[in-house]
Amino acid sequence: MKEFKIFVHNKTGELARVTEALAAKAVNIRALASEGGSEKSFLRIVTGDVSTTEKALKNAGLGFELTEILDVELMDRPGELAKIARRLARQGVNVESIYILGTKNGKTHIAMTVSDLPRAKAAIGG
Repeated sequence: MKEFKIFVHNKTGELARVTEALAAKAVNIRALASEGGSEKSFLRIVTGDVSTTEKALKNAGLGFELTEILDVELMDRPGELAKIARRLARQGVNVESIYILGTKNGKTHIAMTVSDLPRAKAAIGG
């Protein structure tokens, strides 16, 4: 799985422009976050199809960066994310973005981008 950091203008219609480009290629969005309020606004999107997402964004003339995601499944109870966050911190790994992808059968599926993927995988046993 990968995260798309899509660069947009901080103006009306940018979310529509991005999501319409993805919808036109039947790309399903699994997670979405935005950071706006400045000239360098962007959307962070995780989809189920990296290749088609990349083509759709390029066809729409949208600039983006692609980052590998750490995929983690946690028990759905208080403190589980705190345990993982502390393990990463002890190893000097910075969490750059994080998403809840869903909850099912007592487990929460999260995805995060980190400063050092191999070290993060080792820290959480993945």
